[in-house]
Amino acid sequence: MQKRFSTFAVHAVLAGYTALALAPIILVIMNSFKAKRAIFLSPLVPPNPVNFDLIGYHKVFADGAIGTYYMNSLTVTVGTIFFTLLFGGMAGWALSEYKFRGNTMLGLYLAIGIMVPIRLGSVAIISLISGLNMINTLTALICVYVAQNLPLAVFILGEFVNQIPKDLREAARCDGLSEYNIFFHIVLPLLRPAMATVAVFTMIPVWNDLWFPLLLAPTGGKQTITLGVQQFLGQYITDWNAVLAALSTAIVPVLLFYILFSRQLIRGLTSGAVK
Repeated sequence: MQKRFSTFAVHAVLAGYTALALAPIILVIMNSFKAKRAIFLSPLVPPNPVNFDLIGYHKVFADGAIGTYYMNSLTVTVGTIFFTLLFGGMAGWALSEYKFRGNTMLGLYLAIGIMVPIRLGSVAIISLISGLNMINTLTALICVYVAQNLPLAVFILGEFVNQIPKDLREAARCDGLSEYNIFFHIVLPLLRPAMATVAVFTMIPVWNDLWFPLLLAPTGGKQTITLGVQQFLGQYITDWNAVLAALSTAIVPVLLFYILFSRQLIRGLTSGAVK
């Protein structure tokens, strides 16, 4: 009886958290299909034949710049994930496989990057990017996001490298494989669950970030979709139909990415990646 009650309590808490997390998303998507008057008068009422209106989506897709903003976000996100996984995997492999003086201190130094928010260094980052003439470039955003996500990637991927049997690596060396071949052909394929975990943890904050696009790429057609939505927000008038429609379409890539890699993500989380 007590076990059944405990199970019910756990499921109740998880269901409550799920409802709390999904409610704002459902509310945004639901109101994106309604007329502006209905958004304010009955925000909790689902779309129906009386209040249904696609004017927000018409405005979003009629604006040619929105497509550019989506491509900018996609480029920055994919580039960040690729380089974070590549450099994070290589660093995790090096710290776990090769023991040298300062190995532990270097690992602790990287761990500090998980605890200290990168936004504290915004002034220095702006000065550095400006000195490199990289303001209003997607490269600047990718570099900053890779630096932001590398500490966690190294920590997670390094833990997975430690779980790979050492005999497997030694056997590859005995067969004459180089260190690069061992990493790319033996170690990296075994890191797929961990890489999926890191990819999800990397994609969501990068795709949703507003801070660094506002500082480093605010003009010149280099805005991301999160920053591009701000054009529908005015000081005195806000086009809520367009804002909600743009946010709803921005949610789709994140959902698709999670659905595609959910199995790998769950395997990564349950295999001791964050022990």
